[in-house]
Parts: sequence; C-alpha cells; structure tokens
Amino acid sequence: MKYITTSIMPAVWLIVLIIGVPQLSETVYTPSLPDIAHALLCSESMVEYTLTVYLVGFSVGVFFWGMLSDRIGRKPCVLGGIALFIIGCIGCYYSTSITQLMISRFVQALGGSIGSVVTQAITRDAFQGTALNKVYSTIGSAMCIFPAIGPVIGGQIAEHFGWSTIFLVLIAMAACIGIISALHLPETHHLEDRQSVPILNVIVTLLSDKHVIGAGLIVGICNGMYFSYFAEGSFYLIKMLGLTPSQYGYSFIAIAIASMIGGIASARFNGRYTAHTLMKLSNIIVLIGNLLFVLCITLHHISPMSSLFLISMTIITQMIAGFGMCSSTSNALAIALVNYKWCTGTASSLFGSFYYCIVSLVTLGMGTLHNGTLLPMPLYFATLSLLLLFVQRMVQKDTIK
Repeated sequence: MKYITTSIMPAVWLIVLIIGVPQLSETVYTPSLPDIAHALLCSESMVEYTLTVYLVGFSVGVFFWGMLSDRIGRKPCVLGGIALFIIGCIGCYYSTSITQLMISRFVQALGGSIGSVVTQAITRDAFQGTALNKVYSTIGSAMCIFPAIGPVIGGQIAEHFGWSTIFLVLIAMAACIGIISALHLPETHHLEDRQSVPILNVIVTLLSDKHVIGAGLIVGICNGMYFSYFAEGSFYLIKMLGLTPSQYGYSFIAIAIASMIGGIASARFNGRYTAHTLMKLSNIIVLIGNLLFVLCITLHHISPMSSLFLISMTIITQMIAGFGMCSSTSNALAIALVNYKWCTGTASSLFGSFYYCIVSLVTLGMGTLHNGTLLPMPLYFATLSLLLLFVQRMVQKDTIK
C-alpha cells in the first residue's frame, strides 16, 4: 500500500519502529511486576505506579519535544529522545530501590515520548487526506500491538534471565533504531517552514475545540484501559489465577492479533464511513467486551468457576475490547488536529500531553482500586467504556451542529 502524498518520503516502517519501541517499554516488564515488588521490597500498588510514573514522564516529554521540533526540526529531536531513552533504560537496569526505578522510568519516558509526538508531526508533515488516515490506522495498530507483544517478550526474558535484563534488551533495540534514524530518517520540517508559534494562542484554540478535547479523551481513556490491563493483569493473571510470567506474556498474543485486526478494519472501512461513525461502532464493541468481562467475574463470585475458564474468558473479552480500542484510537488520532497544520509540532505536543495525562489518571485509578480481588478491573473498565460512548456522542453532536 502506498501512503506517500508529498515529495518528502519518511518510511512508514521506520515511523512505526520509532513509535513502537517506547510503547513496548511501557509493558515489557509487566510480567515481572510481582517479582519486582518482592525484589525491591515494596507494595503491589507501588510497583503498579511505576507504569503511571512512566506515563506522566511521557506526558511531560510530549509537551517538550513537539514544541522543540517546531523550532529545530523533527530529526534532531528523534535522535535526542532516543539517547535520553537509553539513559533511562541504563538507570532502570541498575535500580536497587523502587525510588530509583521510578526516577529512571520517568527519564526513560521523557526520551521515549518522541515516539509519540514527533512521529505524529512527521506524519502530518508528509501525508494528507485519506493517506493520512491510512497511515494513522497503521500507527494506531502499532500503538496497540507493541504494548501487547511487550509482555510476550518480557515474560520470556524475565523467566530465563531476570527482570533487569529486560532493560538491556531495550537499550539494544533503541540503539539500533537510533542508528537507522540517523542514516535514513529525512527531515520533514524544513528551515523555511519553521517559525515561532504563539503557545498561548495554540492552547486557547485547542481548549475551545471540542473535537480536540473529545478525541484526546477517547485516546486517553482507550490507552488508559489498555495499560491498566497490563499493570493490574500481572497480579490478576499471575498471582490470582496462577499463570507463570511467560504464560502471562503469551496471553497477549491473542490481544495483539485482535488489536491489529481492529487497525486493519479501521483502514479498510475508512473511505466508506466517517471517522465519527467508526469511532461510535468501535466504542460500542469496547463496551460489549467489558460488559461480558463484568458478567463473567460476577457469575464467578456467585458460583465459582475454574481458573482456566476465567483466564480464557478474560482474554476473549479483552480481545473484543482491544479490537474496538485500536480502531477507535486510530480514528480519533486522525481527526484530532487536521486543522492545525500551522502549528503541527506544538499542537501535537499539547494534544499528546493532554491525552497522556488522561492515560496516567486512568492507570492511577486502577492502581488505587487494586485490592487483591478479581472485581475491580472489570467494573472499572465497564465504567470507562460507558464514558467513551458519552464523550463520542457529545463530540458527534457538536459536529452535527
């Protein structure tokens, strides 16, 4: 499939890798969360907050890199972010306390956030119209698939080499992407296009744009549920239902496939249905998956079921939800900033920072609700699914008006 619509030719596969590895690092260590809590002598809730800290760092980094890329260009920011990401990974590898791990995860996220905001700016620089929507479907798939395969990789590494080795693997992957980017990533934001963007004006404009706020909430809630499942799921599936870390990792293969299919379906139907229609259908699918999740766990509390059945139903319901979330996220990203070509980097940074704040709040809520039982996660997800539909409906009403 050809996506390029301008003379600037960034490779889509390279964009996917730049955005994918930081997304991978969000979840690759989650099979080890129980082991990390034991090794660093901290509570389960505290170790779940290492994911929240990462997402907060992502939010701060997104705010910084997007605006900087408007001033100095996209490529220098990509290379600088990858270098900072590697420094954070080194800190994680040598961490001997939960405080050290949290600080290192924050630094790691500051660098890794270039994969979100700067790749969005590069994409908007180089693609337009339907081609932009199709590229965002690919990016949306990457945002779903890389976190989903993270536990698969992390589970194997942790089981055979220990949890800290995971960060050595991330260092190697980031170094390879940095070298490839230095050699093959073109600069899409040229000197003649760079200008001083009035940040306050952009903030006021974005805050008054219901499409931007609504799209940010949809992306934030979807990703918040996704990452909450990775954080809480390690205790849910490993400690409560008896999976090993590697089995827990393998359970995400099915979710990754479902998410990928969601992205492909979004791209295929993009020309036939509007983004708002696709988002509505996708959010309904998310709600169906999570209502089935609640029903299953509620019935288990009434009449206990086997662990194998509960594991199977959990994976199936999250496959359904993952399909819908990937499609919904892809369309929300595609429509969010179509009218902000005049400040692409700054708008992308503010938008990304906003939705990562939402992601952080959602994962913080999941960590706070953690009580060692099966009920909090499905009930929390069902509530968030209803909120998704409410937000989408309000945005669509504004579009009709």
